[in-house]
Amino acid sequence: MLGAKEKASYGLGAVGKDMVYMLSASYILYYFQDIMGVSAVAMGIILLVARIFDAFNDPVMGVIVAKTKTRWGKFRPWLLIGTLTNAVVLFLMFAAPPSLDPKGLIAYVAVTYILWGVTYTMMDIPYWSMIPAFTEGGKDREVLTTLARSCAGVGSAIISIATMIVVPRLGEILGGIVPAELSSRFPGGQWSELVGFKYFTLGVALLFIIFTLILCLSIKEKSTVDMKTPSMGEMFRALLRNDQAVCVVLTIVVVNIALYITSNLVIYFFKYDLGGTNWNDGYALFNMVGGGTQILAMILLYPLLRNGLKLSNTKIFYVSVTMSIMGYVALLVMASLGVNSVVPFLIPGVLVMASAGVNNVIITIFLANTVDYGDLKNSRRDESVIFSMQTFVVKLASGVAAFIASISLSVLNLKQTVDEAAGESVNIDFSQGVSDASKMGLRMVMTLIPILVLILGVMIFKYRFVLTDEKVEEISSELKTRK
Repeated sequence: MLGAKEKASYGLGAVGKDMVYMLSASYILYYFQDIMGVSAVAMGIILLVARIFDAFNDPVMGVIVAKTKTRWGKFRPWLLIGTLTNAVVLFLMFAAPPSLDPKGLIAYVAVTYILWGVTYTMMDIPYWSMIPAFTEGGKDREVLTTLARSCAGVGSAIISIATMIVVPRLGEILGGIVPAELSSRFPGGQWSELVGFKYFTLGVALLFIIFTLILCLSIKEKSTVDMKTPSMGEMFRALLRNDQAVCVVLTIVVVNIALYITSNLVIYFFKYDLGGTNWNDGYALFNMVGGGTQILAMILLYPLLRNGLKLSNTKIFYVSVTMSIMGYVALLVMASLGVNSVVPFLIPGVLVMASAGVNNVIITIFLANTVDYGDLKNSRRDESVIFSMQTFVVKLASGVAAFIASISLSVLNLKQTVDEAAGESVNIDFSQGVSDASKMGLRMVMTLIPILVLILGVMIFKYRFVLTDEKVEEISSELKTRK
């Protein structure tokens, strides 16, 4: 059993880890496409190709972690190495030299983003692999998973809330005057955002390193299953034999595609649809409420559904998806009716983000339970292998979502434009130059596509998933008897 100090440090590691992930997942497209001027189509291709590359990198990293044996354990060395390298690459990614030409920028984002994915994997796989290695299933696993996912939600919420509040202000303070040779490329608010992202990312990277150091110094690997390390061929065969792991990772893909389509496009919705000279304040309020809701959903809503209403984890998943679909429908209806105040949009935001918070907990529990299922069925516990798939599929989902968002932005012709009269102004209403057809297209992409994807996820889950609460208890009892 982990003590309070170890649990707290484990949760703190999740805060830093998901701060980094959310910054990359939610703002990489906006930074390079809307601020730096990289083609939306080029960005979509880069983000998708990077995820395909991860299809080979992530499983390999899972095997490497499984083979690692040091005096500090198998997990902590990779946690530290991955964090240090990922923090450096993250900063470089959001500190692109503004003087680069279009081809140079495309090469820059391609190299840094792929390296970011590789280094993130080094840290993420060992982090989540600790869950089944330190628990034996049932309530203990749910408690640790809920804590980690709740803290991860805090990290995501911090970025969602703070980014577009802090970035413009940092840019105004530290940006200075736009260099003459760059004034035509980065007028007004664009230069402030460019500089602001650079220094905001530096702060996030430093916090990430500090939190992981605390984790590595505080937690000790008390129990790790001694297993035969699989070869690449054995690893894929073991995964394919674990039909429940396959079912869960497919569910993770579709659920996260829906969420990341929205997270990539919602900033464009506020900037180019709702508009206004202070659009980023409305966007920050929306994220503040949504981020807070996500945290409360993990800390309060999931325990309420689980312990208060005594719902099974399977039923909770269906409730969560239904909430998300209701949120998307409400968002589309409000936008189509011409609602132009941010306050009503907080309602669908709460529904979607509450669903995301519950899903963060429930899906990780499902995936951790597949480790026990694989142990019983195949007589081996492939924690690192299975959790490497979680890392991969979440990044795959973000890549697919970013590709869909990028193509949509290109087709809808949504990009930042500033006329000469407003060249030095930070407060510009960008919605004035966007057609009604483009606005409606944006609304449909960020609502209808996620709804269809979620329905697909429910169908996969309903017909393939068998690890009910009763089945999990049965498996846990059989494994204890075997030991």
